[in-house]
Amino acid sequence: MMELRELWISGLDLANQVLAATIVLTSFSLLIYLLTHNFRSAVARAFCALLAFVLIVYMGDVLLYEVETQVAAERWLKFQWIGIAWVPAAYLDFSHALLRATHVRSRWQWFVVFLSYVASLSFLGMVIWTDLLVYDGVYVPKASHLAAGPFFWVFALYFFVTVAWGALNIRRARQRCLTRASRRRMTYLGLAFFAPALGSFPYLVIAGVAFPIPMDILQPVLLVGNVGVLLMIVLMAYSVAYFGALTPDRVIKHNLIHYLLRGPLVGAAVIFTMLAVPKVQQILGLTRDTVLIFAVVGVMILLQLIINRAKPFIDRLIYRQDQEEIAWIQTLDRRLLTTGDLHTFLENSLAALCDLLQVQTGFVAVLAGGRYYLETHCGDRAFVQEYVQQVEPKVMALAPDGPEGKREFMAGNGFWLTPLSNRGGDVRLGVLGIQARSPQPDLSPEEAKIATLLVNRVQEALEDRYLQQNVFDTLRRILPNIERLQKWQDATRYRGIPPMQIIEDNPIYSPQFPQWVKEALSHYWGGPRLTRSPLMALRIVQDEIREHGESPPQALRAVLNQAIERLRPEGERKMTTPEWLLYNILEMKFIRGLKMRDIAGRLAISESDLYRKQRVAIAEVARALADLEQNGAGLALEPLPHPQPLRGGLDKPL
Repeated sequence: MMELRELWISGLDLANQVLAATIVLTSFSLLIYLLTHNFRSAVARAFCALLAFVLIVYMGDVLLYEVETQVAAERWLKFQWIGIAWVPAAYLDFSHALLRATHVRSRWQWFVVFLSYVASLSFLGMVIWTDLLVYDGVYVPKASHLAAGPFFWVFALYFFVTVAWGALNIRRARQRCLTRASRRRMTYLGLAFFAPALGSFPYLVIAGVAFPIPMDILQPVLLVGNVGVLLMIVLMAYSVAYFGALTPDRVIKHNLIHYLLRGPLVGAAVIFTMLAVPKVQQILGLTRDTVLIFAVVGVMILLQLIINRAKPFIDRLIYRQDQEEIAWIQTLDRRLLTTGDLHTFLENSLAALCDLLQVQTGFVAVLAGGRYYLETHCGDRAFVQEYVQQVEPKVMALAPDGPEGKREFMAGNGFWLTPLSNRGGDVRLGVLGIQARSPQPDLSPEEAKIATLLVNRVQEALEDRYLQQNVFDTLRRILPNIERLQKWQDATRYRGIPPMQIIEDNPIYSPQFPQWVKEALSHYWGGPRLTRSPLMALRIVQDEIREHGESPPQALRAVLNQAIERLRPEGERKMTTPEWLLYNILEMKFIRGLKMRDIAGRLAISESDLYRKQRVAIAEVARALADLEQNGAGLALEPLPHPQPLRGGLDKPL
């Protein structure tokens, strides 16, 4: 009977040790996740502070399992109180941050939070330098604690009052939620709100009890408490992860779940393995460390494999309502060609063609702005580059397919050449050249069949990449609208926000906003589209009028100029580099008023491509104006990050 009781207590002790370490690992993981994903949110920052203090409490708990002397126990018990003392203040700060997120504003809230931090600092000072709060560490294996001092009841009262106050604040915040999703998440927070208090509560109870608590009672209580704390911390972090995030809810849920599976879950399994592996030297003839290394590595690899296998089922649970659309998005993610993918494919196809014809040199060149640019090659690059710059124009007149779909080659100064076009044959993509093994093409029927297949693959890859780049350009234009939709969604979750029709009074929320920006730019130096522009209603334009006494057209022109300047890259200006392309178009077209033909010549692109890039440039100006208007910092804001250089298409090499 005694052996069974000892085995029971040992099992509970191991479980509590593993759970305490898991809480430390999970708290740290969630702390890092929220700091890197939601740092802009005041709610997330306040919750991170609360997590940090809970982390300290449980870190002390884990370390106390290994303590063997009373002096060391007292040192770590006082370290543990760094977290215990600050938990109440962090509770209050977190609950007030939730109220502010629901647009409840009050100056006294800041004062109360400040006082709570001062009180926590005072109590911590009493723990470190006096015996008024706690004193004399009581060393009991697996249950070491500090004894309660004369003012311990004051801290206990302060602890429970602040926690209760915080719970009331969360209840008020939930009452201000308008949507089912926001009410559900606030309910999660309300239910899990007591997790940090529950994590600190056992240490307060132990310190406040004058007689020792039997292990048969203490260990099960700690086990239940640790399980509850772990689950509720994860639930709180799940709810907090949505605050301040502009990504769709499904993405947040997906990222957090997979982060928890691959981080804390794997870490907990490793911790359990390290603590549970017994001494096996007599059984296997190996040291425990040797067995432990193999066991830990095996657990990590197997869990990663299991998670990868379970990923489709997990995603199916996460995306219950949008499974078909998510499948398309995931398919695009796997199938889209990047620039590196295209280069690898072209290089492999070209190498296969050279091997087929038993030659060492070949190239694929793309057409941009009436000129050929080397895309990939086999053989001497300098020689191929010099040849590409001299490709004869008569290649443009050659039909891509011969009789019965066979690929035709033509001789040209030591190469056999064939043009590359789209499937319709109306857009020339480039040219493929293979070193000539004879003055005129002399492919055998079998060689012609394989060569046609390889060249058609190259042609289709170039066309697909061109189409994909048009998709990317479209995505760049609609991303500001997607971000705006996310902000609207967040704004409608709580009371006290203006209704949507009031929000849309600002021109930046109108679907015609990009068109108004284009019209104002077209009459940049004067005209009805500038003087009568709806953009006059922008707050930044009105601020410019009040602060500098300018006329409305002058103020709008100054704002437009600031938006254009935010797109100017750093460093010396260059006319033909991709990163300067948008700024150069805006500056030459609208500020200097040059003709499109002259601009195209200076930028070395075709006029058709220039018109397409001009649309992208105007969209970027609209995005910059919207950012100026929303940030409310006038025209002194730092420049926006410059948009990525436009890639692909027929304006430059891919």
